[in-house]
Amino acid sequence: MKYLLGCDFGGSSSKVTLLSSNGQVVATATCEYPTFFPYNGWVEQDPNDSYLALVTNIRRIFQISGVSPWDIVALSLDGATHTAVLLDENDCLIRPAIYWTDKRSSKQAKHLSTNYKTEIERLSFNSPSSLWTLPQLMWLHENEPENHGRISKLLSMKDYVRYRLTGDYVTDSIEAMGFMLLDARKNEWSPYLCELCGLNPALLPTIVDPMQVLSPLTDTAVQDTGLSRETVVIAGATDTVMEVYASGAIAPGQATVKLATAGRICPITNRAYVDPMLVTYRHVVPGLWYPGTATKSCAASNRWFRDVLSQYEIAEEERTGKDAYVILSDAAKKVQVGADGLFFHPYLQGEITPYLDDRLRASFTGITAYHTKAHFNRAVLEGIGYSLKDCFVVLSSLGIAPENASIIGGGAKSPLWRQIISDMLGIPLQKVENIDSSLGSAMLAGVAVGIFASHQDAVEKCVRVSSTVLPNPETFAFYEKQFEHYKQIQAALTPIYHNIN
Repeated sequence: MKYLLGCDFGGSSSKVTLLSSNGQVVATATCEYPTFFPYNGWVEQDPNDSYLALVTNIRRIFQISGVSPWDIVALSLDGATHTAVLLDENDCLIRPAIYWTDKRSSKQAKHLSTNYKTEIERLSFNSPSSLWTLPQLMWLHENEPENHGRISKLLSMKDYVRYRLTGDYVTDSIEAMGFMLLDARKNEWSPYLCELCGLNPALLPTIVDPMQVLSPLTDTAVQDTGLSRETVVIAGATDTVMEVYASGAIAPGQATVKLATAGRICPITNRAYVDPMLVTYRHVVPGLWYPGTATKSCAASNRWFRDVLSQYEIAEEERTGKDAYVILSDAAKKVQVGADGLFFHPYLQGEITPYLDDRLRASFTGITAYHTKAHFNRAVLEGIGYSLKDCFVVLSSLGIAPENASIIGGGAKSPLWRQIISDMLGIPLQKVENIDSSLGSAMLAGVAVGIFASHQDAVEKCVRVSSTVLPNPETFAFYEKQFEHYKQIQAALTPIYHNIN
């Protein structure tokens, strides 16, 4: 038996999946790492933590599975986009990586939108906002000019980890779109976009196909990970496209609903859709695209609720081993639909679709003495559902809203949350057995080295539907009415949020 490794770098942890050549997930390992919030609106990560998490996970995989390093044929990496790692001429980190939910470049994004929006959209297929690397580099140029001047290499988080594995200074054609420095039609770095942030395009990595086979593992990487030098490393792609791939969505008309750090609805199309409300990327399947909508704080809101307001449940997890999220969900599902009039707006880091507004704030509205912690947790889950409904409305207006979808991301593990989202959107949602992007990366590695004959072969062998949730018509109708209140609250509070420093 031969094996494949898929390695993901998410907002709070790295996960590695060991996949057999017959399509079975043999083992997984997860290692958390911190995200730092040094100032209000700032979000940063230490790229070294991602590399150490990879090393930890791969060694853990060997311990769990007993698989020989010489039986691992290939590995691929994926990670969150828009998180630039900056290296100097000695390959030393210049500063912590600015994570994509960071809001510090809002002023620069507004400047770009006011003065260069049409040309940016024409070149990059996307609209400027603070989540892209272009305005982040503008912020760096204006506020940390010494650091900006030291830039010798610019990589995504997964590209940085892979650089340490193989020494290849490359990025893939999907990840490249996330920097907002790419001429998407030509698949080349745009001198025009680079000039906007004062960056020499010659400093940027070579763009390769996601299935490109790269250099062998270095001596240091072999020593750190325990892998064999014979293991092939391929370029890989972004976490979202790998989640889409792992769900089996590889044809037009299919779609995914993602409950992860961010929430996304991504229909699969045969052309790019350029719209301010969309984040548009290539698919790994040639000729296909996934123009997605996004809510910025999805599972991040649920994690915030756990970390900040649920110390009892965290203690119970330590005492009993039962997941704190499950304890919270068990209580929340006893609360009636609508959380007895309690609303939550999940704007912990501003919002993307449909507002593109970094100044929005999160809020609980309609609190009474009757409400319990369970009400608040259900309101969080429903509030994210309303935000995804905002996204769905945008897709409907463009004629590409899905009639059904696969539900993916860590939040999809919750039966309660799956039902809420199905009822909120009014569409069936299917859950596959493995919903992690690291599975998609392992599948892609398998196609790249010929273990799987094609993308379709990889999906047929690796993707298994475990359950399907159908929307309740009465609940859907109720949420439709409540959605109007949700929108009214957002509209009423926005002027107040804009006046809060």
